[in-house]
Amino acid sequence: MSSVSEDAITLAVIMERKRVTSKWIDHRWEAVAVVPDPQDAAAGPRRIYEDVAERWLYPGLELRLHGDEAENYLLNIGAPQPRVFVMWRLEDEMARPQMLTVSYGEAARMMDASEQVDGVPLPLDLFGWVADFAWCHFRPPEHKGGRYASSRPVEE
Repeated sequence: MSSVSEDAITLAVIMERKRVTSKWIDHRWEAVAVVPDPQDAAAGPRRIYEDVAERWLYPGLELRLHGDEAENYLLNIGAPQPRVFVMWRLEDEMARPQMLTVSYGEAARMMDASEQVDGVPLPLDLFGWVADFAWCHFRPPEHKGGRYASSRPVEE
């Protein structure tokens, strides 16, 4: 993978443009993968495949981990198919990735704000990095007592 720091890594996103049969649209976009950032990242986005679908490589996107999202990272890596969530926007008929996260919470907040978010498989070589960071920063929630009087400890 690209260079990994304690809390951030730079990746590239592969976006796919597929033709569809619909009376409203002729194609749709979706994120399909994250890959190591190429050496020539300064070259910008470029088409890497074209047939029935087009695939575009968007380099230079940072995946940054935050300590206060540790619980959401653990939820993700504990899922049957851990994901990297790609938030993207349509600009001039092109899908442009804006942000990456491995937090279920961040992804949900983006979707709640009506952003387009696709989940792609978390590369296996990033799994341990995310897990180590999450366990290092995870703090169990404080127990504040039960909701009902009968569940609170009895004082003597």
